[in-house]
Amino acid sequence: MRWYPIPGVVAAIAVAICALPSLSCQKKEPLKIGWLSSLTGPLSTAAIAENRGVEFAVEEINEAGGINGQKIEIVTRDTAGDPTKAVNFAKELIFVDKVSAIIGPVNSGESLASIPVVAKEGIPNLIIGTLDELTDPVKYPRAFRAICTNSQWINAANDYALNVLKKSKIAIIADTSGYGTATAKAAAASLAKSGTTPVYTVLVDPNKTDLTDEMNKAKASGADVVMPWSASTGLLARLLNTRGDMGWNVPVVGHPVLMAAPIRPLLNKPDYLQNAFAAGYSSMTFDDSGKLPEATTKLRDKIRGRLGDGGEIGFSFWWVALGYDTVKLVEHAVKTAGSTEPAAIEKAFENTKNFPGVYATYSWGPGERNGYPAQAVVMNLAGSFKDGAYRAAPH
Repeated sequence: MRWYPIPGVVAAIAVAICALPSLSCQKKEPLKIGWLSSLTGPLSTAAIAENRGVEFAVEEINEAGGINGQKIEIVTRDTAGDPTKAVNFAKELIFVDKVSAIIGPVNSGESLASIPVVAKEGIPNLIIGTLDELTDPVKYPRAFRAICTNSQWINAANDYALNVLKKSKIAIIADTSGYGTATAKAAAASLAKSGTTPVYTVLVDPNKTDLTDEMNKAKASGADVVMPWSASTGLLARLLNTRGDMGWNVPVVGHPVLMAAPIRPLLNKPDYLQNAFAAGYSSMTFDDSGKLPEATTKLRDKIRGRLGDGGEIGFSFWWVALGYDTVKLVEHAVKTAGSTEPAAIEKAFENTKNFPGVYATYSWGPGERNGYPAQAVVMNLAGSFKDGAYRAAPH
């Protein structure tokens, strides 16, 4: 005998099942994460790469079932590198899109403007700007930094110049941006702790085309190392070109952009990158055999086909790794918290110790909002770029 279900009975059973406390027949709403990224404008190279890492992590998590049964929805806003847009979009993400957390903005200038806004509303915020002022456990208790700090770059570069290269006559050349001005002061203060006073310091408009005067003055001051602090690829390329055209083989030690791939086509000669050293990361540094850390190799192999034609990666891979890690960190915090309640996420981040990411292994604490370990900042050979990574500078 064939049994035919009675529609009314089936419906009644379904209603009864859905009413059970332990079961739900409703599809969970997505977990919304805000992503403030400068996908256009002068800072877009890094942001686009970070965005690829963000999107890849979201796909992986969603394919595995989401976070506590919730799929992730990334709500992306392109700030174009504009602090005013960053603030306006942060408000939109909070009040209109109702996000549970915000990643970014991707540079310090935008973050200085947006973090107070996000903090006022109590939204967890993963910081990926380096300026030290961006985190404060009292003023911004739910702002946790995933990237290294500017001080970590400065300290690594100063240590290399003073203790490895054995130089003591430092010329600091920084740009006139807020970042350059603040970093020139911070670099000088760090050197002072070692008993060293720069022999020459100058701030230069990042768009200035001729650095002959500044470099001649640095040479005349007796400088035995030049330390540039700027994120401007063009300015750093012009500095290296001026040094090379002068025939002055003084070591150049400083900002990570010194070794960025886009700087190479701007040089008058490829060998102008010789005797130049940049702050970098152990996770993106290969050994003499070309081997990278396992986590970096694994992610690079999985995502390589999405980064171009499948050949060699032509930009700094740490941008991708950082973007990837930020989403994985949100996943970790929400899973640990068991909810998207802001205070619970804050507590989860505070209790995070040695979380294994790709860009770094992260740890925070009740009074610590900087998660990147200082010992993971290393010095790289500026001219050693290969497949998204770099070689360690000699010690």
